Amino acid sequence: MKLTKAIKLGCCALASVLFIAACTSDDKPLTAAPATKGDTKEPNPFPFYKNIEIKPGFNFEVLSWGKGVDTLGGYLLLMSDSVKNNYKSISVERKGIIADAWNMDMDNDGNPELYVQYVVRKNVNDLNVFEYSNGSFDKISFPGLKDNLKKGYEGNDKFFVKNGDLFRSVPVVNVDSGKTTTLVKTIKYRLSGNSFSTSEVKPGE
Repeated sequence: MKLTKAIKLGCCALASVLFIAACTSDDKPLTAAPATKGDTKEPNPFPFYKNIEIKPGFNFEVLSWGKGVDTLGGYLLLMSDSVKNNYKSISVERKGIIADAWNMDMDNDGNPELYVQYVVRKNVNDLNVFEYSNGSFDKISFPGLKDNLKKGYEGNDKFFVKNGDLFRSVPVVNVDSGKTTTLVKTIKYRLSGNSFSTSEVKPGE
C-alpha cells in the first residue's frame, strides 16, 4: 500500500512540474529571426516615374532607367488604353537627367503630346516631344535657342505652361564696362503641323 501511494504521489509531482514548465514556455516573448542578406531592400531601379492620365482608362507612363552615370541611360513611354485593351510603348536613349513630364495638345488636333524635360548638363534644360497618333509615338523636333539668346546664356532656364501655352524663361548675362547685369527673357512656343515656332514675349505682354 505504501509503495502504491508513493508511486501516485510521484506521478502527481511529475505532472505538476510538466504543467508549470509548459506555462512558463508559453509566456516567453517571441523574438524575430535575424535578417538575412536576401532581405536587403533593392534600390528603386527607375530614377524617374510619372503617370499621366488623359482620361479614365487612358494613361501614359514615363519612366527612366540606367545604371552607372546618371546622365546616360534610356527612358520608356508607355500607353495604356484599358477600355480598348490597347497597349503601346517606345524606348528612347537619353543623355541627361529627366526632371519632369507632362501632356499637352498645343496644335488642338486631338492627339496628345508628351513633353519630357531633362537636364542636359548642370543647369541647362531641354525638351523631347512626342505626339501619340494612330497607335504610334511620333517625335517632334524641338527648337534650340536663337543666336541672339545664346550669347550670354548660362543656363538656369525654366519651362512653364500658362493658359495652355508653353513658355521658357531664359536668363541672359550681359557684361558692359565691367558691370554684369542679368536680363530674363521669355520665349513663347507655338505648334502647327508638328512644327514649332518661337517668339519673344515683350515686357508688358
